[in-house]
Amino acid sequence: MSFVVAIDGPAGAGKGTLARRLADHYRLNLLDTGLTYRAVAHALLDFGLPLDNVSAAETAARQVDLSALDRDVLSAHAVGEAASKVAVLPSVRRILVEKQRAFADAPPGAVLDGRDIGTVVCPDATVKLYVTASPQVRARRRFDEIEAIGGTADYDQILADIKRRDERDMGRSDSPLKPAADAHLLDTSEMSIEAAFLAAVAIIDDAVAESDDA
Repeated sequence: MSFVVAIDGPAGAGKGTLARRLADHYRLNLLDTGLTYRAVAHALLDFGLPLDNVSAAETAARQVDLSALDRDVLSAHAVGEAASKVAVLPSVRRILVEKQRAFADAPPGAVLDGRDIGTVVCPDATVKLYVTASPQVRARRRFDEIEAIGGTADYDQILADIKRRDERDMGRSDSPLKPAADAHLLDTSEMSIEAAFLAAVAIIDDAVAESDDA
């Protein structure tokens, strides 16, 4: 198996930024698996199709090209909300998980972040991280991000959205969001991006050293 770092956690915990830093540091391929679900949701929204249209969602999932995921387009708030509804469809998850596993298996290895990487997609990952932060901290980060680019936002609305999304992600019957039994917990509530990155590197390097000694 390739060198794989699996990063799971709720929305806004910082796992995407951390994944990008780690992929660059270790020179590994990078996949934000959430973008694959967003791509399906975006396709359904584009065609005006209901998000619970299983056959259409399956078709869209099969057509997802992991090399052509446009973060700028797929990062829209409405797409994210739609994606968390599409992600509860078991058949869509199965199609996308196959694509994600193939990505992880390609040399030299990969960093994948999402909701079920360590538990479902890559249960044998070299290292598993579960990145979290309090809902209030995650809402504040999102609020600050929006204001930093000149937008307007309602903190209470963002917090409510995050809590609803957490409930959907953690409560779904298929591949719910939860830490893998052997995941390393990284709470970024009181951490800067740099501190979280250094903590993750220490965890990964220690895990690799232990594996080499075994």
